Amino acid sequence: MGGGAKMRPEPAQEQALIAAAYGAAGAAYAPYSDYPVGAALLFDDGAIVTGCNVENASYGLALCAETVAVAKALGEGRRGGLVAVAVVGLKSGIEPITPCGRCRQVLNEVAALGATDPLVLCVSESEVRRVTLAMLLPHAFGPSNLA
Repeated sequence: MGGGAKMRPEPAQEQALIAAAYGAAGAAYAPYSDYPVGAALLFDDGAIVTGCNVENASYGLALCAETVAVAKALGEGRRGGLVAVAVVGLKSGIEPITPCGRCRQVLNEVAALGATDPLVLCVSESEVRRVTLAMLLPHAFGPSNLA
């Protein structure tokens, strides 16, 4: 993934993406952690696809917001074109949330389909950290490793 396309969202797109992630977090099913999380994916055609965390009493079956958003995007037929991702958590006083390792790998799969290195907006109440997916997941394993 490392050398992929470097499209970056405009400030207004970033704000819309963050707002969409907050909206998604509002729909989270998080009765066990009490930590609603929302994610929003921005594609090169301007489309935004959202997801929220969905917990389960069997904790290992829980789904992270990013994974839900990726599943929705793939289910809609999206292949490539991932420009940016916003991840927000609704717990106050927490540092900006970053995708977990599993979600970084799931996001990498979609990014690799379009040879992009999406910007990841890690959001808290008071800060937005901007990092690339390659910075979060250096030396990523992806489809090219299977050839």
